[in-house]
Amino acid sequence: MASLREKRLFLLDMDGTIYLDDRLFDGVLPFLEYIRSVGGRYLFLTNNSSRGVEGYMEKMRRLGIDTCPPDYLTSVDVTIDALRRERPGKKCYVFGTRSFFGQLERAGIPVTDRIGEDVDILLCGFDRELTFQKLEDACILLNRGAEFWATNPDWVCPTWYGSVPDCGSVCQMLTTATGRTPRFLGKPRPDMVYLAMERTGFAPGQTVLLGDRIYTDIACGVNAGIDTVFVLSGEGTRADIEKFGVEPTWVRRDIAALLRELEEQV
Repeated sequence: MASLREKRLFLLDMDGTIYLDDRLFDGVLPFLEYIRSVGGRYLFLTNNSSRGVEGYMEKMRRLGIDTCPPDYLTSVDVTIDALRRERPGKKCYVFGTRSFFGQLERAGIPVTDRIGEDVDILLCGFDRELTFQKLEDACILLNRGAEFWATNPDWVCPTWYGSVPDCGSVCQMLTTATGRTPRFLGKPRPDMVYLAMERTGFAPGQTVLLGDRIYTDIACGVNAGIDTVFVLSGEGTRADIEKFGVEPTWVRRDIAALLRELEEQV
């Protein structure tokens, strides 16, 4: 097992890992400063497709963190890459927010919000603008034989008052109604990690992923062959390790505890 002090590329989940809603967790700002001080790099990873990078940049700015677009990798990035490589030119019905729709459209993906006969793929994301009409459209398309893709399998999205259904929960509803199961993209697939290392030039041994969900964040790191830190500041609990059969490299209470450990190793 490599030492945490050897890590230089830190892949950071956001919701539940560095903040919850509009509350930045203690220790995050000095933790980011520590990474810069050792010549490292951090990237923010998220399965949340409901907002674009610009939305995350604005939120980070409000929380006191200055960022730029290359600091992020999202499930939308992975989805766009897969569509370009595997289904070029195929039309997608976008089951998600207008932001999700716009990100795909700007990337040159043929998209629609109508159930025409020319729809090839039902593409689901985390939808904060969910309507029954979208659910009905999705069932019609799936029963017609459209491919079923989804940005991420997360069951819930954490909030200050608890949790709300995420993409995985809504897809399960569609599966129950139609018998169709989606192809999930984003975490826990390893593609986001591979892309992060490719973009930054860091090796697997220099890379660590931090997240609060065993079945997406930590599984993503394990699937990519890198070390992971499971933080208990969001959705996950220690019981999830046995429940999902995924073993993180380290388990820490939160970012602040991890920072104290790194500082003590100096």
